[in-house]
Amino acid sequence: MTTQPTPAPTFDAARAVALAHETIDIEAAALLGLRQHIGSDFVKAVRLMFAVQGRVVVMGMGKSGHIARKIAATLSSTGTPAMFVHPAEASHGDLGMIKAVDVVLAISNSGESEELTAVLPMIKRLGAPLVAMTGHVGSTLARYADCFLNSNVAKEACPLNLAPTASTTAQLALGDALAVALLDARGFKAEDFARSHPGGALGRKLLTLVSDVMRSGDQVPRVGLQASFSELMREMSAKGLGASAVVDAGGQVQGIFTDGDLRRLIEKGVDLRNSTAQNVMHPKPATISCNALAVDAAELMEQRRITSVLVLDAEGKLCGALNSNDLMRAKVI
Repeated sequence: MTTQPTPAPTFDAARAVALAHETIDIEAAALLGLRQHIGSDFVKAVRLMFAVQGRVVVMGMGKSGHIARKIAATLSSTGTPAMFVHPAEASHGDLGMIKAVDVVLAISNSGESEELTAVLPMIKRLGAPLVAMTGHVGSTLARYADCFLNSNVAKEACPLNLAPTASTTAQLALGDALAVALLDARGFKAEDFARSHPGGALGRKLLTLVSDVMRSGDQVPRVGLQASFSELMREMSAKGLGASAVVDAGGQVQGIFTDGDLRRLIEKGVDLRNSTAQNVMHPKPATISCNALAVDAAELMEQRRITSVLVLDAEGKLCGALNSNDLMRAKVI
């Protein structure tokens, strides 16, 4: 008998788009279906995690394990200390990472993952409260749990109804719901989020102070009120800020002179040879406190349509200066 060759797979663009639409529809329906399961057990889970003295230990195998890692990361970054523990590794020593002061969030769609169910009796003996997230109320995981988060979905988005798709989407959404409820209960604010994300854009905006990015000391261009125009220009050229502060004997800012001011005076035909800094300065310039956020300096520059700003200390004396380039280098803008 001659074996017929298997036809080579073909790509059908229209079918790909249709499956994409179907996947999104199935997963959207799965998420909406979760609403009916949010009730007293969800509240109990949030209460347990809100009161935790240790950490929320999140566990899961396979695709549920990937979701568990993400949930642990989201909880940690929103004010609830959390960590991921691999169920298989827990059976070989990592169970020692879990203490009675912790809360365990165990995730399994079937509720019967062998590696996970194997450690459930030990977790109960430790005395750590157990929150189950599973799609099967009668499963081993659900029976062991102190509270049960139902992540059941009608079907997977996979055409074979095998690959975890809608079920993992549901798990992820439930994890986000826990994190949001907890951050609200803790009064978690944007500033708190920034402290746990100092390397991110939000962290830089909410944590970077003017004093962190300003020019200071000899880098700050300044002259006295009676400085000659030539002295003023030398100071501006030497410091490269495109401007110079004009200060009195006590270091109080009286004005500023910028490249723009110079251009406008030249256009008017003003004879600058015998001018002093006091004659040509722009009085009452924009200033900002050294303790202000750098993002506030950026907003001030935008509002005033200027490219540099003088910085004052607590006594109102000139202590620094910065321009838009300084803020861009610091990635504040």
